[in-house]
Amino acid sequence: MAPVLPQSSRVDAPMTDSWGRVIRYLRISVTDRCDLRCRYCMAEAMTFLPRSALLSLEEIAIIAERFIARGVTKIRLTGGEPLVRRDVGELVKRLGAHVGHGLDELTLTTNATRLAGHAGALIAAGVRRVNVSLDSLDPARFRYITRHGDLAQVLGGIAAAATAGLRVKINTVALAGLNEEEIPAILGWCAAQGHDLSLIETMPLGAIDEDRADRFVPLTRVFERLAANFDLVRDAHRTGGPARYWRIAGTDTRLGLISPLTANFCDGCNRVRLTTEGKLYACLGHDDQVDLKAALRSGGLTALDVAIDQALRIKPRRHDFRIDQGAAPAVARHMSVTGG
Repeated sequence: MAPVLPQSSRVDAPMTDSWGRVIRYLRISVTDRCDLRCRYCMAEAMTFLPRSALLSLEEIAIIAERFIARGVTKIRLTGGEPLVRRDVGELVKRLGAHVGHGLDELTLTTNATRLAGHAGALIAAGVRRVNVSLDSLDPARFRYITRHGDLAQVLGGIAAAATAGLRVKINTVALAGLNEEEIPAILGWCAAQGHDLSLIETMPLGAIDEDRADRFVPLTRVFERLAANFDLVRDAHRTGGPARYWRIAGTDTRLGLISPLTANFCDGCNRVRLTTEGKLYACLGHDDQVDLKAALRSGGLTALDVAIDQALRIKPRRHDFRIDQGAAPAVARHMSVTGG
């Protein structure tokens, strides 16, 4: 039986922003907390939001279901690390019930530290694909980048996900002086394991303990090296997201490049992001937002629709990311707050 979506007095129509882009993709940060402290993402001594400031899982579900009713076909649960939030499995089950009934895909981004214990439940709930953040296959380097992560634990989570039937895409942030030289080996490992790989340029979000300019690697440089080591064929696959894809000839492994600084990807942006405290950001690289938690609590679904429409009106044409030596981050909030 198809799940019953919440109703409002609004006549549903595709969500279109001021630039004519139709919004089909919602990313939800279910928590800003994480059990790792990746150097490019957050400071070692992080202050997280108090639990009282967060949306309840019920509120997240109601908001997500309203977006489905208004035309969103893909939802990604993120964080922080989404699997550290208590009872997140109940949210996954509720949203997973909409797959095939308005929702085409429900996915999850995770660091895989807890994935082994959740993989079976994810597949049972309707999740078919997960993104795993993994920036090194060298145990010592992995521990340095994450500050205390255990590579064996993460690889065990990835293996459990694959065994359960989840398609795995590895997300690797290219970092000069840390993992840049290792990226060809990471791609080779992904091909051998049957995983996809997306490479990402580091983004200037939130204050960290280092200067991101020291670690920035343009993916044009990385791709030149990969093309010299692999037979890469351009792939027409598109998800509506920012990645441009290639395939390693003779394999099922796709290579995606996400280049917010060297190749702006905003023209086709189809997404908005809901933070763990209920703020809806129409752009990752801007501070403009609307408070969906306040709208829902004060005026129910009718007020929620009004707030969503406001976010569509203020969605900018493009982000303003740049990385210069000593420059302040593009926005003060960390990626874990907005959702990766």
